[in-house]
Amino acid sequence: MRAFIVILTSAIMVFAMATWVLAQEAQTPATVDAAAGLPEWEKIYAVFSHPRCANCHVEDDHPRWSGAHYGKTRFHAFNVQRGIDGSGLGNPGLRCMTCHFETNSAVLHGPPGAENWHLAPAEMVWFGKSSGEICAQIKDPARNGGRSLAEVAEHVRSDKLVGWGWNPGPGREPAPGSAEETYQAIEKWTAAGAPCP
Repeated sequence: MRAFIVILTSAIMVFAMATWVLAQEAQTPATVDAAAGLPEWEKIYAVFSHPRCANCHVEDDHPRWSGAHYGKTRFHAFNVQRGIDGSGLGNPGLRCMTCHFETNSAVLHGPPGAENWHLAPAEMVWFGKSSGEICAQIKDPARNGGRSLAEVAEHVRSDKLVGWGWNPGPGREPAPGSAEETYQAIEKWTAAGAPCP
């Protein structure tokens, strides 16, 4: 029986590794055209590193307030945190939706809002990361929400919370471009082999 378990465990490990390798190969075409892909990546990086996106893609449990009208970067007020349950929805008694509704406040610098307001998962860190670090992370399903690059592109194009970055409410600078332009940049970057700087 023990030999059977060892063989079965080995077979499962080989299968899992083969699946991971195939997923990685499916993520990136065999040829890389850096001349075509890197300019597209720069457009993507300009969005992902922008405060409207990066402020909630944090390594610790505290969303940030940063950007031109905030002055220096600081933690979100009221000791807002990811949540002890790891959900990104905040701690019991102070969930994100306590202040952040499904639409932006009409008041200048009032609470922004979008459907399903929450912090990004802890493994999806962009805040303070370099272009190369974010690029590698976006291509890694273990750190991008388990998505292929095509799914990352579609997520950027259609997720309402992501879309808020281009419509952040009165007094906030939007992310550069649009959801559709960023989707197209991801598609072109992927087609060029998804090169990283």
